[in-house]
Amino acid sequence: MTNGQPTIDAHDLGPLLGLPPAAVPEKMRSGDITSRFEAGDGTDAGRFRLSFYHAGKRLRLTCAADGTVISTTHVPVGK
Repeated sequence: MTNGQPTIDAHDLGPLLGLPPAAVPEKMRSGDITSRFEAGDGTDAGRFRLSFYHAGKRLRLTCAADGTVISTTHVPVGK
């Protein structure tokens, strides 16, 4: 977390998406990688999810309030 906002380094995200880290910033700028942030509520209050979409796949990181990754899932999406 940086200033209360979730952040992930391209060196961590790239391999999870099957990409070289150097490709991540441009692919995010061009829209080839999109993302979604969801804050937990109720029994999940304090947790959050970051979902990244690329090449027909979704990578979801479920995190504790401090940003520690609790679980990681990869699934195909779309079509």
